[in-house]
Amino acid sequence: MLTKEQRDVIAQAIQNEVEGYEFYKMASMQAPSEATKKSFMELGNEELKHVEFLKGLAKKLDGSGGDVAVEEFLAAKPPSPQIYTWDKFEKEHLQMAIAVYSIGIQMEKDSIAFYEEAKKKFDDEESKALFDLLIDWERVHMEEFTEQYNIYKGDWWADQQFFPL
Repeated sequence: MLTKEQRDVIAQAIQNEVEGYEFYKMASMQAPSEATKKSFMELGNEELKHVEFLKGLAKKLDGSGGDVAVEEFLAAKPPSPQIYTWDKFEKEHLQMAIAVYSIGIQMEKDSIAFYEEAKKKFDDEESKALFDLLIDWERVHMEEFTEQYNIYKGDWWADQQFFPL
């Protein structure tokens, strides 16, 4: 049976993932190309998968889930970064791109920190393994965003004729 603290942790995790989905959906609407829109929506859909993982964990731990197979969730692997296609943003959209990726990086860092703390509130290995999976998934997103952020930051600096020492 879940404690109130564990239930609150899972509820907050679900809320965080829904907010992530909404952010990526918004970013996809601002994206300059279909490929980039698709990549943002793929990220958003991954956030929705996380919601399902968390709901399944809550049902299983609460004893109300019947035959919820958390093992199926644990068999999922974070996606390969190669599935994302990031087309170039035009000069007039560079600041927006930098802002989107900067916010995305921070959201993913916050998610990683949240799941690290959440893991400490659960004793069973299955819950810890699920949080580890979510941490790995968020880390893939963060690394992708960091790479793109650095590319766009360099483009913006060049456009501004600014060259850091």
